[in-house]
Amino acid sequence: MGQDVTVRALLCACLFVVLTACTSPASSPTASPTGTPSAAPTVSPTSSPTVVPSVSPTVVPFGAGIARLSAGRVAGMTGVSWRPGCPVPPAELRLVTVTYWGFDGAPHRGELVVHEDLAGAFVRVFERLYRARFPIRAMVPVEAYHGSDDASMAADNTSAFNCRYVAGTRTWSAHAYGRAVDVNPVENPYLVGGRVLPPAGRAYLDRRDARPGMVLPGDAVTRAFAAEGFRWGATFGEPDYQHFDRR
Repeated sequence: MGQDVTVRALLCACLFVVLTACTSPASSPTASPTGTPSAAPTVSPTSSPTVVPSVSPTVVPFGAGIARLSAGRVAGMTGVSWRPGCPVPPAELRLVTVTYWGFDGAPHRGELVVHEDLAGAFVRVFERLYRARFPIRAMVPVEAYHGSDDASMAADNTSAFNCRYVAGTRTWSAHAYGRAVDVNPVENPYLVGGRVLPPAGRAYLDRRDARPGMVLPGDAVTRAFAAEGFRWGATFGEPDYQHFDRR
């Protein structure tokens, strides 16, 4: 009897162990944390840097105009750069406006008073100079300097018509006919009678030391004027590096 009780107790214990194992929940895998998972970083393939094309500053196109002298302009010239007895009347002169490059690297609008026969030629010359980016200091009619050629040269002003004589003579200058122009007088002085005109031009007597604004043999300036039939004053007995004329 006691032995049977013992056997039954062992059988119950075994059955309990088996049932417990079968009913226990299976262990769950580790769960991901709750919340929106962070997106995986996007890995871009190696690529060349984006090339942004360089944008050049807008270049102002060359502009020019040819006009008869207004009554107001003639009045301002009379007794200053023109007077009765001059070799050409105002009716034969024209106001030429052109775009030029300044020493500041910017485009400017300049004015020249020239003979009507050469107005087109002057426009073509200064268009070539503009395309070559040749710098010009200033370009205003000589009335701005009260008709004084000396004052105009000292200001490094490029000018054309002025009813005056050739320096030191009683012969009309080509300027008195509107058939000549002086370009950057300081950088291109006139050597006459042992003088340098303007005096500041002494700094440019060494023509081998090429600097901006100087006119030199075979450069864009001399080629542009030669193409229109002008002669260069550097070839005169007394060199006039600033001067170009066409008879």
